Amino acid sequence: MFIFKEKKRKQEDELHREYGVLRNCKYILSAYLKYRKSMIGLLLLGGIAGASMSYIWTFIGKLVVDIIERQAAQEHKDIMPLVYLVIITTLVELVMMVLNAYASKKLVLGFYYTQICIVMERVAKVLGMEYETLETPDMLDRLQKAKRATSGGGNGLRGFMSDMWTMTVQFTCIVAAVSIISTLNPWIVAIILVLSLIQFEFFDYARLKDKEIMWDAMAGNWRKLEYMSTVSTDFSYAKDIRLYGMRKWLGAKQKGVNVDELRRWQQSRQYWIYYAFFSSGLSLVQAVIVFGWLIYDVVANDLSIGNFILYSGSAFTFSGSIQQFLQAIGGIREHSSHLDDFRSFMDIPNPDEGKKTIPIPKSDKYTFKFENVSFKYKGQDAYALKNLNLTLEAGQRLAVVGLNGAGKTTFIKLLLRLYDVTEGRILCNGTDIREFDRAEYYRLFAPAFQEVEVFAFKLSENVSMRIADDTDKALTEQYLRDAGMGEKLESLPKGMDTELLKVLYDDGVDLSGGEKQKLALARALYKNAPIVVLDEPTAALDALAEYRLYQSFDGMIGDRTAVYISHRLSSTRFCDNIAMFVAGEMVEYGTHEELLEKNGAYAEMFMVQAQYYVEDETTVDVAERGVVHE
Repeated sequence: MFIFKEKKRKQEDELHREYGVLRNCKYILSAYLKYRKSMIGLLLLGGIAGASMSYIWTFIGKLVVDIIERQAAQEHKDIMPLVYLVIITTLVELVMMVLNAYASKKLVLGFYYTQICIVMERVAKVLGMEYETLETPDMLDRLQKAKRATSGGGNGLRGFMSDMWTMTVQFTCIVAAVSIISTLNPWIVAIILVLSLIQFEFFDYARLKDKEIMWDAMAGNWRKLEYMSTVSTDFSYAKDIRLYGMRKWLGAKQKGVNVDELRRWQQSRQYWIYYAFFSSGLSLVQAVIVFGWLIYDVVANDLSIGNFILYSGSAFTFSGSIQQFLQAIGGIREHSSHLDDFRSFMDIPNPDEGKKTIPIPKSDKYTFKFENVSFKYKGQDAYALKNLNLTLEAGQRLAVVGLNGAGKTTFIKLLLRLYDVTEGRILCNGTDIREFDRAEYYRLFAPAFQEVEVFAFKLSENVSMRIADDTDKALTEQYLRDAGMGEKLESLPKGMDTELLKVLYDDGVDLSGGEKQKLALARALYKNAPIVVLDEPTAALDALAEYRLYQSFDGMIGDRTAVYISHRLSSTRFCDNIAMFVAGEMVEYGTHEELLEKNGAYAEMFMVQAQYYVEDETTVDVAERGVVHE
């Protein structure tokens, strides 16, 4: 049927698919069968019970009038048939009410449960997507649409399920009404249907304009609104906002985003106002035709008063039902387009999915070799890393140094395979790392990043990054103490069971910047992977404390491979080799002493920083080890 066919617009997004109403109905029904099979029976039960409640009094009105007319013509009046009719009708209505209430309650709970399960599918999809893919604004907009489509309320997934229910009820009413009215004159059915379809076409036009103006155009705006909401409510931003007097500035930015949304809402509502006027006019025309026809039949064809009540009630029930049915279809078409956004996001291919991989060779030693590796970020013309050739031997300590923006973090992202190289290749024990399963490859690394994310879980779980049952609490405490958190632990009444952050628990504890970075080091120790990567995780510490912590940490990791990333040179002295990056290129490579003798970029940077490795106006023992070169 044409009413189920969505109007096609020019398709410019190759990743977006239009599945259509029927296929989306099948998708929802398959979700019911997957997560809650009883929903199918409940839809049928709710449809029959709901339709019965709508029609029962139309029939009773006719029967009551017929009984009264018969009794009026008899000499001896008997009201018992009327009493029996009322009693039976009331009982039937009560049964239908109970069945409808039961079905309604179970359906609403089923909608929520199915929605939660589908949201979990979306979350799993996001967690399994490539890091690089999720970083692009285009993909963030797609994710925002997918979230909106499954977020609840009357849009997207929930709206689709609710309108499917409405369609089931109204379709049952339509079948009953057509059966009754057709016995009088099928033309009444045809006229009501034509007028309802005209009304629906205007409704559908307003719906499409609403989607174009709001849903499609606002995806980027919703992302901005979500960001502004996060900034204004996230405690981590609170100090800067207050001390820099940012309230008015942020308020103005928030207002700008809201004004744009308000303007679009005003445009959208204007179309619905036009539809309301048009719909009211058609309803008036329909009422005049139906009543005029029935009055003519009463006068010309001796239509009984009882049948007049039955047919008029059926006609207007049919009219209301067909309008609600068509509007439910229109709503489903709108929600179907939202569901298209969600399903298109879910169907975005993962380059690794279905790809044949080879197992990572089991070994205690892993050597990595960068061969002519270059990389540029999507949408960027300049290379972030250019023509890198470097070998990281098993058990080696490598310091990667350079100023901010030199390419150090990009080097790490490529090593960890958060990104794949643009040119060249990276070999692990002689095999291109793109041949390995990505998740399995990640297990080789124990990273600690500069931006340390703390989760609203227990302290022990924040170290193990596992659920409580899989966490060795004693080991997490040991590594936290090794990372310099012993004094903090002593101050926590619940110790390793302390909940972090105040998001889920009122007594949650916040960590300072330095404490977060020590937590990151403890995580890296706990994972016990063969390669440890420290991407400036101690930037919140002063230079001397950073040096001491690095030395201590270096002793803890034993003979494992370690990569230290820093724009400060506290880690370089005890590393086997140093890679100096400038503007995306490795300009120097060698030991600390070799690079000092070259008197190049590394030596210049080291001499500038040497003054920071001094305590109480005397160089610490580090001077004897060559950290301060005099």
